[in-house]
Amino acid sequence: MQETWIVTDGAVGMEQQGIAVAEAVGLPYTLKRVRPTGPMRLIPARFQHLVPARGRIMAAESNSPLTPPWPRLVISIGRRSVPLALAIKRLGNAYGLHIQNPKVPARLFDLVAAPVHDDFEGPNVITTFGAVHGVTSDKLDEAGARYAPQIADLPHPRIAVLLGGESRAFTFSPETGARFGSALAKAARDVGGALLITPSRRTSAETLQALAQAVQDVPHVIWDGSGENPYFAFLSLADAIVVTEDSVNMVTEATGTGKPVYIQALSGKSARLARFHALMRERGATRPFKGSLAPFDYAPINDTEAVAAPIRKALGLDSTR
Repeated sequence: MQETWIVTDGAVGMEQQGIAVAEAVGLPYTLKRVRPTGPMRLIPARFQHLVPARGRIMAAESNSPLTPPWPRLVISIGRRSVPLALAIKRLGNAYGLHIQNPKVPARLFDLVAAPVHDDFEGPNVITTFGAVHGVTSDKLDEAGARYAPQIADLPHPRIAVLLGGESRAFTFSPETGARFGSALAKAARDVGGALLITPSRRTSAETLQALAQAVQDVPHVIWDGSGENPYFAFLSLADAIVVTEDSVNMVTEATGTGKPVYIQALSGKSARLARFHALMRERGATRPFKGSLAPFDYAPINDTEAVAAPIRKALGLDSTR
């Protein structure tokens, strides 16, 4: 069976979006972490697709060869993956999906899945609400069942805390971590609950340490970076979720559970993320974290199947499912 190539620059959050769609489509997939080399690096990404396809392939580095047999489906995420994904599509006559705003005309792809806050439209564009993701009830149930014995003694309500970190738009300093930790500790203390905290790769050791110090007197568990990240398990076992505002992926994944999601503000600003958070609040899926938690309901958010379905139809895969 011909497979899917997921083409990214290696960013974990982007890879997870591609994997989510590939799994929903049902073809086996391979991750292709790529970057341009030599003079190609001097050409802005939005113009690299004008270079002949074979030239783009030859001027690229990848964790595995960009050679035939070509994939049946190529999924790209992020603007830097666009030129090489289009080259693969052309050389292999593959079906091409791009996730997010490609910064090139949508007609160059068969399908584009762009979040509504990207404000990117076209006849072959599916508008998603936030990021596509792989949070499903089956995955949550499985991860929760495996991890539950490790936190059996922690009281309810359990509050999952998903930490981001430094980015182009936001900073997450140790001082902010300490204040955030104090607010989380108070919230847990007020309801007699516990904290389930997991950092990301962008969370600095100093910030995590400051936050950990602030929550030490309330029941909690913090993933220390060893073994498998209990991210899905925490989403499964939590009664409420608090997420730092810097990550569209983490916020959308949290809202895939249908559980109350609260957003912790960080220093910095992004017009694009401000639109995203406003839309999430309008939909009733999130609320600002102001030191207290209360239950609320909304329909879980997951547009992954809306993206995968037309791809399966175009590739003639529906009859095999």
